[in-house]
Amino acid sequence: MVQKIALFNHKGGVSKTTTTFNLGWMLATKGKKVIIVDADPQCNLTGMVLGFSTKQELEGLYKKEQNIKSGLAPAFESRPKLIEAVDCLPVEGCDGLFLLPGHVGFAEYEVTLGIAQELSGSIQALQNLPGSISYLLQKTAEKFKADYILIDMSPSLSSINQNLLMTSDFFILPTSPDFFSVMAIDSLATILPKWYAWAQKASEMRILKDADYPFPKVTPRLLGTVVQNYRIIRQEPAAAFQKWIDGIEEAVSTRLVPSLRKNNMLLSNQMYNYQAIGSDLCLAKISDFNSLIAKSQEHQTPVFALTSKQIGSGIVLEKTLGAQEKFKKVFSTLTDRVIELTCHAASN
Repeated sequence: MVQKIALFNHKGGVSKTTTTFNLGWMLATKGKKVIIVDADPQCNLTGMVLGFSTKQELEGLYKKEQNIKSGLAPAFESRPKLIEAVDCLPVEGCDGLFLLPGHVGFAEYEVTLGIAQELSGSIQALQNLPGSISYLLQKTAEKFKADYILIDMSPSLSSINQNLLMTSDFFILPTSPDFFSVMAIDSLATILPKWYAWAQKASEMRILKDADYPFPKVTPRLLGTVVQNYRIIRQEPAAAFQKWIDGIEEAVSTRLVPSLRKNNMLLSNQMYNYQAIGSDLCLAKISDFNSLIAKSQEHQTPVFALTSKQIGSGIVLEKTLGAQEKFKKVFSTLTDRVIELTCHAASN
């Protein structure tokens, strides 16, 4: 059975897209079938994987209707057919990894979905919309026999994000060490329980249960946080970054965790402890990729999978290989934790 993991933070610039791509690739190298979903209308994940550089290339993809907006069109545009699985694109260089491309027009469905999710008297005409996204992803997962779906979400508190997160099995909270990440965590401690209450109410409504695309009853659980995008000095985060790393850890452990615990949106303490995850629920700390990020983007390949030829030669190669190996270990550990946590949760 597929496990859906949303990567979400309504603060931008926290490397959700990069984490989705790198984590998906590493999961696939460990033998899992993975679909990475670009649910952000900015389509950064699609661009990262496919390396499009012209408008014509993107329009060519849209004409093939191999994207999230086209997949949902039967529900949102009242087409006379049921939603079908999207023919995802295999990611070059990584067997078992597939991309469900995004679409800049995906945001056009925002208002209609928001109306439907208000659960007002207008729901009769829109009853198929709240469950349609989950239905599309489930059908696509079945077609590809996927073990995991990773969802790269936009940095917003939109109705689409509310729907995506509340119909996922798990979520990961990427962060960056700054003041605004701490503020975002504080706001999520209030927002997520409200979203959860809405989803539980929606899942019990007869009109949504009887829809062509039933709204599922799911309790999304936080796997943990990822702290990234900081500079290293003498093998440690620079002092200016460490200050905010400490702030993030405090905000998670003292405000977000207690809030989510009340709503059963966490795994058991035993599961976290078994993976050596502390009260701050930090899955991984990932420093700046520095020069590796440019090479990664150039070759549409994670930093840890770049070949020596792709990196360069001479002094550049010697300096970079050590950093690359470090990132490989970090993402390998992160991936092992994700696998273990999701497998144990599914078996309980």
